[in-house]
Amino acid sequence: MPKDLTSAATDTRFFGHPAGLSTLFFTEMWERFSYYGMRAILLLFMTTSVAQGGLGWDAATAGPLYGLYTALVYLTALPGGWIADRLVGQRRAVLIGGIIIALGHLSLTFHSMAAFYLGLFLIVVGTGLLKPNISTMVGSLYTQNDQRRDSGFSIFYMGINLGAFLAPLVCGYLAQSESFKGTLRSMGFQPEDSWHWGFGAAAVGMGLGLVQYVLGGRRLGRAGLVSEQERDPAAYRKDLRSFWIAVGAAALVLAALAGLQAAGMIHLTTEGIVDFVGWVLILFPVAYFLFLLTRPGWTPVERRRLGAIVLFFVFATLFWAAFEQAGSTLTLFAERNTRTSLLGFDFPSSWFQSVNSLFIIFLLGPLFAWLWVRLGSREPSSPAKFAWGLFFATVGFAIMIAAARASGPEGSQVSPLWLLTVYFVHTVGELCLSPVGLSTMTKLSPERVVGQMMGVWFLASACGNFLSGQAAGFFESLPLDQLFGRMTIVGLAFTVLAVALIRPIRKLMGGVH
Repeated sequence: MPKDLTSAATDTRFFGHPAGLSTLFFTEMWERFSYYGMRAILLLFMTTSVAQGGLGWDAATAGPLYGLYTALVYLTALPGGWIADRLVGQRRAVLIGGIIIALGHLSLTFHSMAAFYLGLFLIVVGTGLLKPNISTMVGSLYTQNDQRRDSGFSIFYMGINLGAFLAPLVCGYLAQSESFKGTLRSMGFQPEDSWHWGFGAAAVGMGLGLVQYVLGGRRLGRAGLVSEQERDPAAYRKDLRSFWIAVGAAALVLAALAGLQAAGMIHLTTEGIVDFVGWVLILFPVAYFLFLLTRPGWTPVERRRLGAIVLFFVFATLFWAAFEQAGSTLTLFAERNTRTSLLGFDFPSSWFQSVNSLFIIFLLGPLFAWLWVRLGSREPSSPAKFAWGLFFATVGFAIMIAAARASGPEGSQVSPLWLLTVYFVHTVGELCLSPVGLSTMTKLSPERVVGQMMGVWFLASACGNFLSGQAAGFFESLPLDQLFGRMTIVGLAFTVLAVALIRPIRKLMGGVH
């Protein structure tokens, strides 16, 4: 057994867990602060009028672009996992990714469309490097049979939610609050520039996360340091050559498209790009899983477990397509159809996006942690938890049908309790599926491709986020009760399928719970 894992087995310095978990906890907390802070205001910024500092786009344009961006954030996790596995190791991938993310948020503070698109691009690239690899490092802190492993991922998940809870409160206040706009006006700044102050707060958050990560690196031992370069120099050189060939080919394609666009020979549109990415998100997972399952060298157990991963991927995609409506259709419903006041207190509509994490941190997270321990051997299996996650996501949209009808055809504003109830139900579903998904991926994945498998997990989020953005594109053209009704029907169908496949998936998992 490697020395670092032997010591980790007896390391209880962070609430009974290895001390390295504290470094990863706070790094992820600040990274999620930066991501969810800008996500809370991104669609609102795009759909706010130019006179009020936004881009002035309609939902049919902004929704799919929002979905494209959030999909790419997770889609790049797959090459990000490969780069870490084969070239730089998880430790350096997280650092490089964090730096790129900070630069992306900083770019969003500038007033130009070029800076806007550059910022989104940098965040996409940086998150692809950071997100899958920091989760892989959490798993590497524990031995395979360490009973603290699932609990460690639950603690790590609390860090995600702490950042996601604070981010909309801070970034949303800076971007939307009338009081802060008044402060800007009194200081001689343009109040409509408040959106860029919100984006700037996200950049500061990622910067704090980087400082903490570097200073706390000594607690990680050798977690995330082993790379293909250290194992096989010849393989490293081959993979590095492949990497630069891929980068060069992508650069040539982009340059050619830009040249053809400038010459008027083609006309690239946002809608065309979104449609293209949609096909990629359909075909790429199919091609990748076919390649993976037909690849020689797997043991029979590994091949069956990869089959289980495929099914988990499908159900996770549908769940995230529903859950990530928080940043798209539910955000627009909060802004346009919901009263943003409670008990006499007025608040920005973006603050609704803190509710999910509020429930996790202060109510449902501790309750579920107690529940799984209390159930002991009766705890539901991973496939059963996935089915429960889909069920609660479906219930949430059934509630939204009633909320949409309560708002009426004129779009009158309804009580915030409608959205609070939906977020509560969706949070229950998330706690059934998301923490166990992270842990299950690390347990089912063959060790030599664990980074890539974490990328596969986030690829499901990419597909789900893309579908979420597509749904937001219908917000202004389809009656809301019909929009949410269609989501409910799809969710119900896949919930029934997930329940039917619980026992077959357990057999594929081969003893992994």
